[in-house]
Amino acid sequence: MSTPQRVRVGILGCGEVTQVIHIPTLTFLSTLFQIVYLCDVSPGSLSYASSRLPHVHKTTLNPSELIGSPDVDVVFILNSDEYHCAHAVAALEAGKHVFIEKPMALCIRDADRIIEAERKSTGRVMVGYMRRYAAVFRDAMEEVGGVGEVIYARVRDIIAPNHLFITQSGTCPERFTDASTEAVRDKEEQAREQTYQALMVENSVEMDDETTKIWRILGSLGSHDLSVMREALGTPTGVHGCHLRFPIWTVLFKYPSFAVTYESGFDDVPRFDAHLEIFGRKKTVKVQYDTPYVKGLPVVLTVREAVGGDKGAYQERTVRRTYEDPYTLELKELWEMVVNGKDVKTTAEDARKDLEVFGMVVRAGFSNRIMAAVSL
Repeated sequence: MSTPQRVRVGILGCGEVTQVIHIPTLTFLSTLFQIVYLCDVSPGSLSYASSRLPHVHKTTLNPSELIGSPDVDVVFILNSDEYHCAHAVAALEAGKHVFIEKPMALCIRDADRIIEAERKSTGRVMVGYMRRYAAVFRDAMEEVGGVGEVIYARVRDIIAPNHLFITQSGTCPERFTDASTEAVRDKEEQAREQTYQALMVENSVEMDDETTKIWRILGSLGSHDLSVMREALGTPTGVHGCHLRFPIWTVLFKYPSFAVTYESGFDDVPRFDAHLEIFGRKKTVKVQYDTPYVKGLPVVLTVREAVGGDKGAYQERTVRRTYEDPYTLELKELWEMVVNGKDVKTTAEDARKDLEVFGMVVRAGFSNRIMAAVSL
């Protein structure tokens, strides 16, 4: 049997998601991937992540060194959201493939920059919406085709703080605060500029602490849920109304013939309640996710339906397709993209649509703060 080609990975950003998710998953998939380069602005994070790798590799505090290295086939952009666009564009200009954790960008302007850079590059982009690669999510999409007329749907993601799950993951991540003052200041400036662009320039919504916090949480936790919603049901046409307050926020999305409730937030109950549920007249399809921070927890599909020919009969089916977690399945698709040129569904163009949905939400939720058009 032939040995598969190993894709050489350079990782920008050695924080929690890298330590808990990507280094372990890439290491498990060592016949397909090899981490050859690590980069972070924090010397402590870089050193700690480096110590977790069992093989020889390079490290740097300079992203340009990693991006320009001939030893790197694909750049994993796992650093702060504020740098996703700049580093993705630089990697694409260097002819590298790019894997970007969501959110791909904080504003449509930067999403368009990535799309344009990919168009000119030999490299390709995959955005890390791992829930859409869960095996039973694909089964669910087939079941939805048999629902008939959709009459309602619900998207829920109400969870305990992530640290409650991470401390039980066995991955022992560490946080460091040794980035330079200049790096911290630059991140803050980038965050302000990109959020201003998103809220005030692109959506004419006043930028303050409250609107900024909602915009950022939509990009982090919300993008998981809304990306799944879009693949299953398409992009909503608008928003009926919403309640954008912490710790729980709620949006009622408008579709041509039905509505979708999106409810999300945090409480102190140590459970992870994340699901998509689609209701037809005679069938309901539900995909239930567990925390991704504990490896091997299954994603479960439940189908509840009437039994044809017997009005009083009901049946319920539960499907667990595999114990392979969505991150593992996602990276196998990345390998196919890099090695065999296979198309992926979580493209840069697809990720841009999330920003359009975020815009619908903030314009509806903060309608009293809509301003006249603003430009830079």
